[in-house]
Amino acid sequence: MGEDDRVPRIRGASIEEHHEMVWAALAEALRQLLLERDYDSINMGHIAARAGLARNTLYNYAHDKSALVLALTRRAGRPAVERVTEVAARSAEPAADRMREIIEVVLESFRDRTMQLVFRPGSGAPVAEGPDKPFHAIVVAVEDVVRDGIARGEFRDVGDVHLVVELLSGVMRAGAERIGRDPAAFAATVRAAREIVLASLARGQG
Repeated sequence: MGEDDRVPRIRGASIEEHHEMVWAALAEALRQLLLERDYDSINMGHIAARAGLARNTLYNYAHDKSALVLALTRRAGRPAVERVTEVAARSAEPAADRMREIIEVVLESFRDRTMQLVFRPGSGAPVAEGPDKPFHAIVVAVEDVVRDGIARGEFRDVGDVHLVVELLSGVMRAGAERIGRDPAAFAATVRAAREIVLASLARGQG
């Protein structure tokens, strides 16, 4: 029996736990491989071997590398999505304070090398419209905070909130890519992103 014909072993106490453990192993395998080689040179066989899986088993989780990376980035981004949603919902707090925290939460998530893959060529913009995009829920939450800030008089009336948030997402992308290139620049990048975003929303700006 060849390696790819092996019967998969259940790693956890239940099927659900098993799947979670496999996904965690796949994420760690990809992180390790990205430290060793260029993304384009990594194939499904490399990922399966590093995760300790038979290649055929890996195809039960994703039909190709692009689908696997999309699934992994969604999972890696899930804590940030949940945290941003929670922060945005704290309506008793000033909108500017919530925006500051959201910026840090989002940029923090990009310290994970897996998350940097959302910027690879051909992956599509991570904040593009559509619930299938990893950061769609974050965009919706940020739009809500901007609208709340406008209604309270904290932020200027920017007109098209969706357009403004889409444009500001470019600032966040630049920050995330900078952190990917230079992790030590995290604090300075968060500080600069906050200044740019909040200045663009401040009353008195035209």
